[in-house]
Amino acid sequence: MQPPPAASPRHYAAAIAGLVAAMGAGAILFFVDPSTSHGIYPVCALHEMTGLLCPGCGTLRAMHQLSHGNFAAAWRFNPLAVMLLPVGCWLALREFIWLATGRRLPGIVTRPLFGWLLVAALVAFGILRNVPALRSHAL
Repeated sequence: MQPPPAASPRHYAAAIAGLVAAMGAGAILFFVDPSTSHGIYPVCALHEMTGLLCPGCGTLRAMHQLSHGNFAAAWRFNPLAVMLLPVGCWLALREFIWLATGRRLPGIVTRPLFGWLLVAALVAFGILRNVPALRSHAL
């Protein structure tokens, strides 16, 4: 792997802007409950049109619950999002370290096999969460 190109002041400014935006979004998600505030958050078009739950349905509510330390409630809203959150955090940290130091940390989740496994998991989760006998009553 080659190290990333030398960062310019624009790269740093963009990174800081992205970090500030992410922190702002996290603060909004912490303080504004998606379960009760319908005007500020987007709605799922698939759920609105068909009544079916997509693999992402409940993710905002799950992240809101996690930000308050309610793991069980978050799991009921979207277990796949809760399971994938550590992977997403690891990938973000890995990229940040690579951009900041040029050092690449190990990570097998970037191999193509894991991308295909993720797609398969998303499809399976999307199907299984719409089976009436398995459907959660939390949504």
